This record gives sequence, C-alpha cells and structure tokens, in this order.
Amino acid sequence: MNKILLLPGDGIGYEISQEAKKIFSWFNDNTSIKFEVEEELIGGASIDSNNTPLSDDVLDKALKSDAILLGAVGGPKWEKLDFQQRPERGLLKIRKELDLFANLRPALVFESLKDASSLKEHVISGLDIMIIRELTSGIYFGEPRGIIELSDKVKKGFNTLVYTSDEIERIARVAFEISMQRSKKLCSVDKANVLESTELWREVIKEVSKDFPQVELSHMYVDNASMQLVKNPKQFDVIVTTNMFGDILSDCASMLTGSLGMLPSASLGKIDQLSNKRMAMYEPVHGSAPDIAGKNIANPLAMIQSIVMMLKYSFSSLRYSNMLQLAVEKTLAKGFRTQDLVSSNEQNISTSIMGDKIIDELNLMKR
Repeated sequence: MNKILLLPGDGIGYEISQEAKKIFSWFNDNTSIKFEVEEELIGGASIDSNNTPLSDDVLDKALKSDAILLGAVGGPKWEKLDFQQRPERGLLKIRKELDLFANLRPALVFESLKDASSLKEHVISGLDIMIIRELTSGIYFGEPRGIIELSDKVKKGFNTLVYTSDEIERIARVAFEISMQRSKKLCSVDKANVLESTELWREVIKEVSKDFPQVELSHMYVDNASMQLVKNPKQFDVIVTTNMFGDILSDCASMLTGSLGMLPSASLGKIDQLSNKRMAMYEPVHGSAPDIAGKNIANPLAMIQSIVMMLKYSFSSLRYSNMLQLAVEKTLAKGFRTQDLVSSNEQNISTSIMGDKIIDELNLMKR
C-alpha cells in the first residue's frame, strides 16, 4: 500500500484535491496499484487551525509518506501576517526539510489545445519541454536577508543569491540523467556575465557534463532564454536553471501550453541508499487562485497530471502513468474544457465534471 499525504492547502487547492481523490479511488478499485490517502493542512488552512503554516506533526507525516500531493497555498486573507508566518513559508519549509532540490516542470502542448496558446500554431505544435529548477537553495533561501531602516525615511531590503558547488552538481546530474532519457539535449540557463554565483553554476555544469558526453550541452543567459521561449520554444528539450530563474521561466512556458492550469510539477529529493526511496512532492504549478475558489470552475488537470508524474517518478509505473495521461488527452480531444481553456465549439464544464470525464476515459480503457 502506497502512503500518500494529500495537502489541499488554500483557495482552489481543496477543489482540485477532490478530483485527485477520485483518481486514487479509481486505481484502488480497478488496478493492482493501491493507495492509502491521508489528508492534512498546510498554508493558510494550517494557520487558521494550528497558528502555523506547517505543523511539526504534518512535517513528520510528510517524512513518513511515500509521496506528497499538494494543491496550493496562499491568499489575501494572510498577506498582512509577518513574513515568516505567511502560508508560503509552509511550502518552502516542506521543500527544505525534505530536501526536495530538483523541481521538474514539463511544458507539453496537447494537440487539441494548440489553439489555446497565444502563439502561432507552427511555433508551439508538438512542443514538449522539461524545465528543471533547483528548488532548495538560491535567492529564496540565501542569508542574510531582510528589511532594515537606514534612516527615518529610508529602508533597505536585501536577499542573497548563494550556491555551493555541491548544490549545483546534484541538480546538474538530475538534469543530465533526464536528458539521457529524452533527446540528449540540455540547455543550462544562468546570468554568468554579471552574477558570480551563476558563473560558478556554469563552471560546475561544464564539469559534470564530462560524465555525460552523449548529451549536447549549451548555455544561455536568462534574459535571452525568456525571449527564446517565446520566439522559438522548440529549440529546447531540457532546461536546467536556478531557483528564481526556474520559477520565472516555467511560468513563461506555461503560456505556451495555453493555461497555467495545465502544468504539473514534481519536486524530488535524493535517493536513500538503504531503502532506495526518494522523497517527492507533486503539485500544480499554478497558485491558489482565491478569486475563483469555491466556484467549481478551476482546472484540475494540472493536479491530475501531477499524479501522472507521481506514478512515473515515485512508483515506477509507466503503464499507469501513461494510462492516466492518455485519459487526459482523450478528454481534451473530445472538446471538454474548464473555463480557463474554453473557446467556441467546446463544452465548458466544471472542476468536478472534468474529474468525472477523466474517470470515464479510464473506465473505457479498462474494458
């Protein structure tokens, strides 16, 4: 029995988590792979209940789980709290405490959604990019940081961009290994011309590349990479980059696919040599979308595709991973759309009905 810790979080996180539970239930009832799902609090929901964005009890359950599935955290309700008490700190803490250093963010254009992108069809048709973002270091975690008063009228805010060579090496090895499984083509994105920390990044990436001579390695400055993602995205296959650059570039890539509501992610830790287990958390790239929360209109497909990634990376089940991905593809091909994707001649359906449609396709494949 595979132990899943489900953390719906805030905003639309609860709604899309209900659809995820349908998927786990279907697999329990119809396949050999089994899941035990325990639901807990994180983010604003945890603040309201436990006065902390992530309790020690939930963190302990995360450490003991086989995989974590997270919805979203944050919202205007908690924006006035002290920085260390905001919902997002719960998410950052679980990433750091579980050492989930490798964030995989695929940007895949479904054939039936190629008209949903703002880019021309020939630019994005067939697009399949994997962005690998370093997740537990860099400017989001660097010290010193803070806001200080220099005088009665002047304040100073500062954050520190820090990377060590071993932190860069381990994310580089993940990127090269995934490149070996795809098209053996890797682009490392940095700002080595002005930032010493990413000058070191480029140096270490080059050194690691010696162990993967089959992989074609290129380097690109982040400002150019953002432009190239829009101009000619199919030149990329795998991109590896720092925490902040990966955060920005993956959101940019999401617009190539037509909606932020379509992008899943996997955050992976190192493999334990004794148990051969890898800590992992899966989550949609999108946020909590408080403006549409509770309306049953959010797109659950990024959450469902996060389970696709879970089946592949945590449970080594390509068969069931491919089955669930195909169910998503077939549902979209039949014209079913949530509000973020709908256009003419398509059926605008709710969050819960979209989940039901995925189950319908899984049932058809079972026969």
